[in-house]
Amino acid sequence: MTIEHPFPQGSDDWLEARRGVITASRAKDARDRDSKGKPSAKMLNYAMDVARERCGGKAAPVYQNAAMRMGSEEEQFAAIEYMARTGRALSESYFITTDDRRFGLSLDRWVDREAAIEVKTMVSSATLFKAMVQGDISEYRDQCLFALWMLRLQWVDLCLWAPDLPNPLLVVRINRDENEIQRLEDDMVAFDRLVSQYEADLRKALNLPGAPATTPPWEPTTTTPAAVQANTIAAGAVPAAAF
Repeated sequence: MTIEHPFPQGSDDWLEARRGVITASRAKDARDRDSKGKPSAKMLNYAMDVARERCGGKAAPVYQNAAMRMGSEEEQFAAIEYMARTGRALSESYFITTDDRRFGLSLDRWVDREAAIEVKTMVSSATLFKAMVQGDISEYRDQCLFALWMLRLQWVDLCLWAPDLPNPLLVVRINRDENEIQRLEDDMVAFDRLVSQYEADLRKALNLPGAPATTPPWEPTTTTPAAVQANTIAAGAVPAAAF
């Protein structure tokens, strides 16, 4: 079951709806590992950010750079081109969470409420050649899989958009692959357990009331990790039971 939060993007209500939620846009970070297969610093830092938010705090602000602003501005034009090319009707979507508010996402557009599009503007030439010429969409695949998983969509059309070129839109359809989706689900559940562990440790360290909404299926640590105390962490410094 999911909940749609009808707030304008960037508003205080929208930010509050996202607080403490593991989002599709960070799914790749939540699965990131180092060359030895251990949780990377990127994964662990994201887990601590979410745990901090679940304790009532706020993670470090993420500033929107010029490329990100351009992507937001161009999304509507890519959607118009998609409709003209495919003949499909699109509808806007708000931020959506699971009913326990552990996972959430913002679709760029619904397609008949059974599928979706995800627009990625090719701002840099390096990004354009990697995705549109070489066919490497690894930067975006986890985000699309997250939508297939959480919303049980039939497919997601990844719209690679280069507005300065004569034929600006390349559509890559990502269909359901139950095995691939199951692997993502397993990783997301494990990551949520890691977040819950950090939340419990932070509450204990600061003597905060309350406990994680879901008790991790392992014994809590007896001491607060030095990573939480210092707000830094080394790759691999994570409760072994989480993974």
